[in-house]
Amino acid sequence: MTLPSSVTLIEEPAGYPVLVINHRTAVGRVALNGAHVMEWTPAGGAPVLYMSPLAVLEKGQPIRGGIPVCWPWFGAHPTDEALPGHGFARLMEWRLEMAVEDLTGVKLVLSLRDSEATRAYWPHAFELTLTIQMGARLGVELTVKNPGAEAWVMTGALHTYLAVADVSAVAVLGLDDSYYVESRLSPERIEQSGPLYFEGEVDRRYESRDTVRLLDRQGKRTVAVEKSGSGVTVVWNPWIEKSKRLSDLPDEAYPHFVCIEAANADANAITVLPGAEHVLAQRLKMER
Repeated sequence: MTLPSSVTLIEEPAGYPVLVINHRTAVGRVALNGAHVMEWTPAGGAPVLYMSPLAVLEKGQPIRGGIPVCWPWFGAHPTDEALPGHGFARLMEWRLEMAVEDLTGVKLVLSLRDSEATRAYWPHAFELTLTIQMGARLGVELTVKNPGAEAWVMTGALHTYLAVADVSAVAVLGLDDSYYVESRLSPERIEQSGPLYFEGEVDRRYESRDTVRLLDRQGKRTVAVEKSGSGVTVVWNPWIEKSKRLSDLPDEAYPHFVCIEAANADANAITVLPGAEHVLAQRLKMER
């Protein structure tokens, strides 16, 4: 495939293919391992995504930071904890199907299909397509198709790490009146009242389809997070104690990111019928 002038394929580290985008509207990086958006920096701005300096860049390993594609399950496998957390899509090398550019940015299309390697984790036939549109805005769209003869159920997320100056000085807006469960911390269903602030570990699954905004007061910017095909918005920050248990995240890193994720989980699991498809999409844009 001939790449446009704004896209370069490198292997850094050796044997680890990464697409580097250098367009007049934005710069970024996308790893073929996991179809993982590692970086997005709009022209004239600072990086919008957080990447851990301890992220493991090895084939078959998940990347800490950026936008991991969690599929076909979110979190731990529902019946077998020995299977990889957040599914296997982020562990596999995807195929680059398209790379084009225009005045507004770069469009990349990557694909993953069932194989002997994926059937070791999940017995179903599937076709995944991830479409990335990177420019002044960032769009990530996961299309999931069932080409088989039987229906199956999936969960998943676009596990987006957003960079902030100081998590204790940010607010998440747009979740007011939504109900959430504090994941493993508490099974209680709670109604959100007002903005969400961070004073400790947050691991919430909100019943929401609305656009949310991350107000970064010290960073002097707001990131709008729009989504579709998603019934759950996950908001996560591990704080200090959990950070100490994550080997690919520095202990002192937690103040510098908030995860806001377009997800389907729990009661919002998606059944995909034979021949049908589902599209999970997230769009990021900067606001002042």
